[in-house]
Amino acid sequence: MNFQYPERVQALREKLETFMDHHVYPAEPAMHAWRRDTDNPWTTPSVIRDLKEVARAQGLWNLFLPKAHYHPGPTEPEPLTNLEYAPLAEIMGRVIWAPEVFNCNAPDTGNMETLILYGTDAQKERWLKPLLAGGIRSGFAMTEPHHASSDATNISCSITRDGDEYVIDGRKWFTTGAMRDNCEILILMGKSDPDNPDRHRQQSMILVPKDTPGVSIVRSMTTLGYDDAPFGEPEIRFDKVRVPVDNMLLGEGRGFEIAQGRLGPGRIHHCMRLVGCAQRALELACQRVEERATFGRPLSKHQSVREEIAKMYCDIEQARLLTLMAADRMDREGNKAARDLIAAIKIVAPSMACKVIDMAMQMHGAAGLTTDFFMAEAYNYARQIRLADGPDQVHMMQLGRDVIRRYGLADA
Repeated sequence: MNFQYPERVQALREKLETFMDHHVYPAEPAMHAWRRDTDNPWTTPSVIRDLKEVARAQGLWNLFLPKAHYHPGPTEPEPLTNLEYAPLAEIMGRVIWAPEVFNCNAPDTGNMETLILYGTDAQKERWLKPLLAGGIRSGFAMTEPHHASSDATNISCSITRDGDEYVIDGRKWFTTGAMRDNCEILILMGKSDPDNPDRHRQQSMILVPKDTPGVSIVRSMTTLGYDDAPFGEPEIRFDKVRVPVDNMLLGEGRGFEIAQGRLGPGRIHHCMRLVGCAQRALELACQRVEERATFGRPLSKHQSVREEIAKMYCDIEQARLLTLMAADRMDREGNKAARDLIAAIKIVAPSMACKVIDMAMQMHGAAGLTTDFFMAEAYNYARQIRLADGPDQVHMMQLGRDVIRRYGLADA
């Protein structure tokens, strides 16, 4: 395996690190102040809007676009592979809101990739183009409050054909991105054929403009007290919502097919960003233990602290290498062939980040729990991702089954 990044990727890494140093890290206090003082947390703050213009002007825009299936226009740069994008996503992940600056934030990246892969020309013209330009935002509506979403066949939100329209009824929650005032389109997964004997052909995905009559925000959800502003993850009611039949993605009964195409890249992007979160937490911990002293000597001189720092370093490097290995497999053999490695990183990276960030908070003492440092919000993000895009247990069940089939003597 070649551990040296190509010249173009190395140049982008250096450019991105410089941008973070000069623009993003210095803006963190302004973002904290905005969250504290704003009357409308769902409007994109001026600090992000300004940084987006600078990033776009520097060519640090839509870096997530997949080389495997995105065909750039004549003035667009050549897209990156998953392996090439990984170190860039890691750098962006060091600040929770930074991916938005580069138009590389979830769920918009996954929604854009869904439209690239499965959208019609008309759907791409109406929704993909403005998303790529950063003019609008989007949400992804899959999880439901009354069903165990670890088994996505449980979803009950109905999609019923009525002439030239589909009628949508149900509730969704943790619809990432949907609180934003410039969120204009939702990709919703619901049941269009509940009686189909194939449980994985009962579901469809459909485009629902957020301003469609019958779409209403029930409440803004929080996780560990964080409201995820300015993105938001609301509970939404769909009450006899009507959309044209042309809003169906790919075709009725193909929702799971779309989900698998969408969630593989989404999972690895989260893992890339979490490696960045953990790496920053480690660096801050190393600085903190040199600055503070207990029992007459710096924290860094205590054996227990050194041992924890060493374990944190090892855990990050292992997760980083596994993530890069998965990205390489996706590039060379496709997402389906890489599903075992994608499951493995989804098990490993969020738990690793939780563990490393928790220890970094411990080394900071009570200050580590405050907004004076980034760790508390980063921990919330890492803990979310142990559930988002499939909980740990589902990935372990699938991976364990596949490993037994590969090496065991009996069918699993």
